[in-house]
Amino acid sequence: MQPTIQPIALTERATILDILRGIALFGICIANYPILSMYVFQRQDIKEAMSTAAVDQWIPYVHFALIDGKFYSLFSLLFGIGFSIILLRNQAKGKSGLGYFYRRLIILALIGLAHAFLLWNGDILFLYALIGMLLPLFRNLKDKTLIITWAVLIFSPLVFDLFKGLTDNKYNPANFFFNNAIALGNKYGITQDNFGTWQAMKTEYSDVLKFNHSGFFWRWEGLINSNRLPKVLGMFLLGLYVGRKMIYAKLEEHVPLLKKVQKWGFLIGLPFSIGHAYVELNHLPDGPIGLLHPLFYALNVVPLSLAYTATICLWYLQPRSRKRLSVFAAPGRMALTNYILQSFIAMVLFFGIGLGFGGKTPLTYVIVIAALVYLFQILFSHFWLRYFNYGPVEWIWRQLTYGKRLKLRRVKEISS
Repeated sequence: MQPTIQPIALTERATILDILRGIALFGICIANYPILSMYVFQRQDIKEAMSTAAVDQWIPYVHFALIDGKFYSLFSLLFGIGFSIILLRNQAKGKSGLGYFYRRLIILALIGLAHAFLLWNGDILFLYALIGMLLPLFRNLKDKTLIITWAVLIFSPLVFDLFKGLTDNKYNPANFFFNNAIALGNKYGITQDNFGTWQAMKTEYSDVLKFNHSGFFWRWEGLINSNRLPKVLGMFLLGLYVGRKMIYAKLEEHVPLLKKVQKWGFLIGLPFSIGHAYVELNHLPDGPIGLLHPLFYALNVVPLSLAYTATICLWYLQPRSRKRLSVFAAPGRMALTNYILQSFIAMVLFFGIGLGFGGKTPLTYVIVIAALVYLFQILFSHFWLRYFNYGPVEWIWRQLTYGKRLKLRRVKEISS
C-alpha cells in the first residue's frame, strides 16, 4: 500500500520562499490599491483638483517603471517553484502527485471565483488555477527546452499583438468578454460616466455583486488583451526550472548565478522600464509602433522582477539582512489569506457599503493607505501564527485538498 500524501511540515518550509512571497504581497497591495480605491477611473480634471495632484502626477511613472507586473511575476515564479516541490516530494515516494495537485488547483479556482464575485473582480487566483492546470504538460521537458519555452512565452505577446493588428482585432477572443461586459453593464446601469463612482456611491451589497458580475468580464477582457496568460505560464515554467534545480534551497551554491541575474536584470530592465512607463502613460497609435508596448513590457518586467528576486536572495545570505527580511516571512506564509484580506479592507475603506472614500482619495494617500494596510498585515500575521499553524484561508484550502481535518491551533512550539 502506497503512503498517503501529507501536507508539507512547517519544518520543511524554505524560509526564503515565504519571505519572497511576503514581499510580493506588499508590491501587489501597492499596485492594486489605486484600482480598488477607484482613483485610476477618475477623470483627469478630478485628479488635478485633488490636494496632492502635484505629487500624484509622478506616481504613475514610478508605478509603471518599478512596480507594474514585477510582483505578480514574482508570485508566478513562486507558484512554479511550488509545483516543482510537489513533484519532487511525491517522486521521492514513487507517486506522481498529480491527483493532489489538481485537487489543490480546483479548490484554488473556487476560492478565486468567490473572491472575484463576492469581493473584487480584479482577482488573480482563478487565472493562476486555470493556467496552473497546464503545468504537468511541461514537467518532463529537459532543462534547456524548459528555458526556451519560457522565453518564447514571454515574447509571444509580440506575435499576438501583431496578429490582432493585421486582422483588425476580428479574431480576438477578448471580444467575447468585452461584449458580455457591455451587455451586463447596460443591464445594471453601469456606464462610462458612473463607472468610476459606482462602488463608492452604492450602499447595498447587491450592487457590489452586480459590479463584480460585469467586472469579471472586464477583467478577463483585460487579461486576454494584455496577453497575461502566456506571460503567467512562462513565469510558472521558469519557477518549475528553479524548483527542479532547488536553487532556492541551495542559495550559497548559486551566488555567482544570483549576481549575474541581479546585474543583467537591472542593466536590461531599468532602461526599458522608462520606455514601459512612457508607452503605458501615452496612447501609442495603431500599427508597428504599437508593438513597443509588448516589447518594452517583456524587456522590463521580467528582468526587473528577476533582479529584485536575486537581490533579496543575496541579502538573505547575509545574517544581519536575513534577520530584517524575516519580518516578511509571516505574511508570506499567509499569502492567500492576506491577498483576500487586502480586498476586504479596501471594500471597507473605499466602497459605499463601507466608508465610501473611493474616488475621493488622492493617489498619494492611497499609496500611504496601502502601505499601512500591509503593515497591519505584518503585525496580524505574526500574531496569528503565534497561536495557529496556518492562515485561516490556507487552513480551509489544505483541508479541502487533503480531505482530512488539520489542526489549526498550535498546541506547542515547533522546534526547528
